[in-house]
Formats: sequence, structure tokens, C-alpha cells
Amino acid sequence: MNLERAIVLIDRSLYELTGKHLSDLQTTIIKQVWQGKKYLEIADEYGCTEGHAKDVGSQLWKILTELWGETVTKSSFRNALTRQFALTKAQSTKPQLPNFVGRNTAIAHLQTLVNSGNKIIVIRGEGGVGKTTLAQQFLANYNFELVLEIIMAKETQNIIAAESIVEEWLIKDFNEESGNEFGISLARLKRHLATKPVGILIDNLEPALDKDGKFISPHRNYLELLRILAERQVKSVTLITSRDRLCEADIALAHYRLPGLDKTAWQQFFALHQIADSSAVLEKIHRTYGGNAKAMGIICGIVSEDYQKDLTAYWQANSSDPLIETDLKNLVASQFNRLQNLDPVAYKLLCRLGAFRDRDLSAVSRSGLLALLWDVEISQQLRIIKSLCNRSLLEFSSGNYWLHPIIKAEAMLRLQTIQTEWLQTNQKIAEFWTQSVNKINNVRDGLTALEAYYHYVAIDDFNAAARVILYSRNNQWGQHLTLGTTLYRLGLLQPLLTAILQIIDKLTNDLYKSELNNILGDIYWIVGKVRNAIACQQQTIDMATNCLRSISRNTNSHNAYYWRMLEVDSLLSIGLYKIDLWELADAANYFQQVVRVARNTKHHSWSEKASIGLALVNSYLQPTAINNSVDKFYRAIVELQDKRYNTGRFAYFIQLLGQTYLNLGAISQAQTMFAKAIAFSQEGHYLQIKARAMTGLAVIYRLSNNIDLAETTHQQAIALLDSIGAKCDLAEAYFQYALTLQSCDRSIHSKTYFTRAIALFRVIKAPRQIEKILSVANFR
Repeated sequence: MNLERAIVLIDRSLYELTGKHLSDLQTTIIKQVWQGKKYLEIADEYGCTEGHAKDVGSQLWKILTELWGETVTKSSFRNALTRQFALTKAQSTKPQLPNFVGRNTAIAHLQTLVNSGNKIIVIRGEGGVGKTTLAQQFLANYNFELVLEIIMAKETQNIIAAESIVEEWLIKDFNEESGNEFGISLARLKRHLATKPVGILIDNLEPALDKDGKFISPHRNYLELLRILAERQVKSVTLITSRDRLCEADIALAHYRLPGLDKTAWQQFFALHQIADSSAVLEKIHRTYGGNAKAMGIICGIVSEDYQKDLTAYWQANSSDPLIETDLKNLVASQFNRLQNLDPVAYKLLCRLGAFRDRDLSAVSRSGLLALLWDVEISQQLRIIKSLCNRSLLEFSSGNYWLHPIIKAEAMLRLQTIQTEWLQTNQKIAEFWTQSVNKINNVRDGLTALEAYYHYVAIDDFNAAARVILYSRNNQWGQHLTLGTTLYRLGLLQPLLTAILQIIDKLTNDLYKSELNNILGDIYWIVGKVRNAIACQQQTIDMATNCLRSISRNTNSHNAYYWRMLEVDSLLSIGLYKIDLWELADAANYFQQVVRVARNTKHHSWSEKASIGLALVNSYLQPTAINNSVDKFYRAIVELQDKRYNTGRFAYFIQLLGQTYLNLGAISQAQTMFAKAIAFSQEGHYLQIKARAMTGLAVIYRLSNNIDLAETTHQQAIALLDSIGAKCDLAEAYFQYALTLQSCDRSIHSKTYFTRAIALFRVIKAPRQIEKILSVANFR
């Protein structure tokens, strides 16, 4: 055989399966193993360690085992490749069914199962995936002298008896009379099948199966027929297509779960029908229908007939309803109706699963499914899940479950027709998501916890949606913070902003509204809408003041504590916002208010943060001596390693300390503070702190005349801030970069960044910042 052509075959099949091509090392391993070389020799040839070559080789054999449907090892690879190459070569010389695309891997898998001695193969998959077409293509191109078919009736009452099928075959296809008894007829059929190769297709088996995947009582004789077809002596191969898994333990058979067609196959199909596609549009359509072959054919016909072969125009008109085409709607509805009759409890679960949102985190663990079986006995729950999997209605892989997109669309439509079910299902899903995240360590955890919000919004329970955002958990900084605060620290500004704005005006709980305003203010601040941020915090302050007036001064109630906390936190926040507006006197006033209200109270930690903010303001206004309180924090963080301050939860104020030291000329202390802040921010993925501290380090490098390092650090900080949309910090980063460029006489480039900083501060509505820039920039 031609090894290079065989490598092309492997590479193409690998790409169809994984979306990746062979690596250089994988290609080298294939060539060298074909020549009988050992891993040590392969490693020397490629230039890597023997261990690395073994690891890559082991992974390659696993991939080929999945690809070819037979166990592939280093020792068996040569024979396996020879078989696969011969099979592909033989198939290429045989005619294909019209429009048959994208099933080379599936054909090869079926061939491998046959080569392994399997007499009966069940091709299983959801309706319309292409099971029948694949089976027909395989049987048409195999070397059978005769192909027999049983087309199972759609309705159970119309199924033809197995006795009649066997009688028809004997008389018509084998020229022999049937026996007086079914057993005699089967014995005669077996003798004929032992003399010549026969292909048999039993299509659409599921109407003959009960809810457990066994033959229904009136048609148990099909089990006797399959026993004959499974015997080793016969030369026949039987392909069965079914949406449901065949669970008759007495029959030796193999199951093959047929996946949807990949995007490349869809492109080939539409090209055959002369429909030009926009790659982006086709990708959306393909994803919506999960590669379903029948959907592909239906859409192709409609685009050709009604949209002048304009796929983009079709999708613009129909993307909002994936089940708009009647044929598709009926195909899916028939599966739901049959399940409802056979297994009402499994049907209920299927409909409930439609409430899970379409999202990046598309798969759900088994615990998510169990949460929707609140009214089913524990002993029956796993059976119900298995029932859906066996019927190709629920996809499963690596411990996770999900619905095919068009199955999901129908499930949600049916669930929404029963209001009580719709409400309770969304509540249960929301509770599941909330309980599934105990600690937020990364972005994925944050987004998972936020899922509960969307399910409460879906049922107009806005107070419950607010509780999701305000629910406190431990996070990677060792803090017990609300989900909202943690999300914006992770850089998830836009989804959080959208979520809060969607519900804040619909809340009936004043405390929830105040807390959300407090979080919303910080989001507005980060994205550069500082005036809006101040307005949000002022609303929280006003509401807190009014509530505190109605509470006795001597009370120790948690309610009083919480309102006071919101008040001082909002005052502190406005102080920080005012620094970014360069309204330094106002900033100092707000910090002083926090110190006055919170010092030596249960809210003393806010007083300490305000004192750091005040020290920073003073370092801008009067850059003289270092404040004693500043040195106190430095000693606590660096020398004493005090856990109250030497932690990620204090990181924002650590970098403020760094900026303070920098303004006062204490470069060593500033650098230490910035390095500490960056270390903590990296532990917790707090990008804003990291970028602000990097800007401070870049200024230190500038002052040390290390311009190359300064420039690199500036650019890294700018890229981070731009990625999260932190406009105030980005404007300051532009300004400091411009100063660095100006310091080395690169006036043209510095002007660019001065101009960018001014433009951003103009959007932010910070005229004093613009005045500050113009006072030091070498242009007007």
C-alpha cells in the first residue's frame, strides 16, 4: 500500500472526528512504526525524549481505536491500517447514493464491526440523523448477493408479523415454501443464510419495542428471528435502525450511536445543490440543528424553492424558530408523543429539561437531571434518565447530559404550556445552580452560579433573581463576597451590568435594590460612566440614611449593621470615583466621612481603607512626608505578614499604597506593594488590580531609565484594561504611557497616547483630568 496516501486518509478521518490534523510527531510515529522502529529510535529521529514519544504514541492509538472501531496498538497498527486502507479504496470504486456525504468514518466503523464478527448491528440515533441512509449505503456497497428489507410500520397496530416476513422471504427470495410452524420456517431460512452472503435491513424498529427496549408482546417472534440472524453459521449481516436502544439480553449484537453530520458535510451538500453559503451563517444553522441530516435536506429544499438559493436570507427570516418547518416539527413531535404514551414520567423529565438555558455551559451533570425528578421515587430516577438515553432523546458523554437542539426546542414549547410545571421547573433549576457552586474559584464558577438568575427572570421572580446576585460565597481571594462583587472582579462586567439593569426597577425589596445599586455603581465606575456610578451610590446612601433614622441608635440588629455597612461602603466608593475624576478635594471629604462614621466600630475595616484613600489623595495634593498610617500598613503587610491585610481581599488597597509611595518618591516600597498586588491578583484572576499595578511598575521603570521594560509593561497593562473595558484605568494607563514616550523624545508617539487619554476622559466627563494632561503634554 502507499503509506503517504494512507497518512492522508488518517489525517482526513482524524480531522472529521476531532477538528485537528496530525501533528509532526504523530506523522513521524506512523511512518516509523510502519517500518518497525522502536520508540527510542523514533525519539532520536524526531528529537524528543523516549517518554514523550511513548505518550504521544499511546494517545494516537487511542484516537485510532475510536476512529476505526477496533483496538489499535503499536504492534497491531500496521495490520489495522492495511485493512482500513483497503476498505476505503474499495468504497471509492463503488457508486454512492445521491447526495450521500460525510459518512466515511461511519462506514468504516460499520465495516470494522462486521470484520470483528458482529452479525447484528443496531444503528441508533435521533430522528432524521441519517440512520436509514447510512444502512442502505453500506448494504449497497458490500459484497452481498442479496439484500432483504423490513420496513417497520410507524404505528404499532400496523406492524407486520415476523412470521409473515419470513414466509415472504422464503417464497419470493429463496424459492422455498414456508413451514407450517414458525420454528420450521426459521430453520429453512437459517439454511439459506448459511450458504450465501445476505444483507438485511430492519428499518425503524422502535414501534415494535416497549418502554424498556424489549419487543412488545404481539411481536415477540421478532426476537426468535434475530436469534437466527445472530448465529455464527449464517453469512448474513443485519443492520437495524432505531431511535430506541434494543435491550434484549438474549441476542448478541453491537450498538452504533450515529452522530450528526459535521459542518464540512453540510457544506458539501449545499454545494451539490448550488447553494452558496456564508460560513458564519451555515455554522449557526448547523449548530442549531446539531448536524441533523433530515433538517439539512429540508432546509436545502426550501432555500432552493423559496429563497432563490440565498441561505442567509432564509436564516434571517427563520432563525428565531428552529421548528418552523412543518416536516421537522412533525418529526420531533412524533418522538415526544410516543414517549408520552410509553413512559409518561420520562416524558415529563424530557419536557423539564427544555427549561435549561442555551449557554456556553451547555452540558449538565447527572445531579442536574436528578434535581428535576423531585416528584419521582429515588429508586426510579436512574431508570428514567436511562430511558431517555436509550431513546436517543438525551445525549450523554463523560458524565454530562444535554439535549439535541431541536429536541430541546420542542421540550421547552411543551413545558411552557403548563404554567405550574414551567414555574416549578425553573425554580428547581435555579436552586440546583445555586447549590452546585460552593466557592467561586474562576470565571466558569461565576457564570455557573449566575445561571440561577436567568431562571428566576424567566418566571418573573425578580426578587429571587436579585438574591442570586447578592448571594455570598467564599471566593479565591478568601473573602465571603456577593456573587455580583466577585463577578466584576473577575472581569465579567457586561453580563453582570445587563443582569442588574434588567431587574433593578422591578424590585419590591428596598434592601435588595440598595445592594444592587452599590454593585452597579462599581460596574459603572469601571466602564467609565463615573457620573452614573456616583448617582447609584448616592441612592444607596440616601436609602440607608432613611432606614437608619427609623432604627433605634442603641439597637444591635443585623438590619442596622447591614444598612450602615452599605452607607460607608458607598461613601468609600464615591471617594475612589472622585480620584479618577481628579476631584481630589471631594475625594478627601468622602474618605473623611467614612473614617468619622466607621472608626472603632464594627465597620472599622472601611475606616482603614478610607485612610489609605486619604493618604493617596494627600500624596497627590501635598507630596511631602510619608504618613505614619501608610507605614503602618506597609509593616503589617510586608514585615508582619498580617493576614488581615496581606491577602488578596486587600489587594486593591495594596496597589493604592503602592501608588502613594510612588507619588512620595519611596520607589522601593512602591515596587514591593505593586508586586504584592500583582501576585494576589493573579491568584484570583482580578485583572483590574493587576493592570493598575503594572502601570505603576511601568512608571518605576521609566524613572529608572529602563524605557524598554517600561514600554513593554505599559503595553501589557493597556491590553488587560482594554480586554475588560476598564475605561478610567485605561485612560490613566494611556496617560502614563504617553509620559514614558515623551521622556525619551518620542513626541509623535506620545501625542497619540495623550490624545487617546484625553478622548477617554472626555467620554468619562472628567475635565480636570484633561486639564492635568494638557498641563504636562508638549502639545495643544
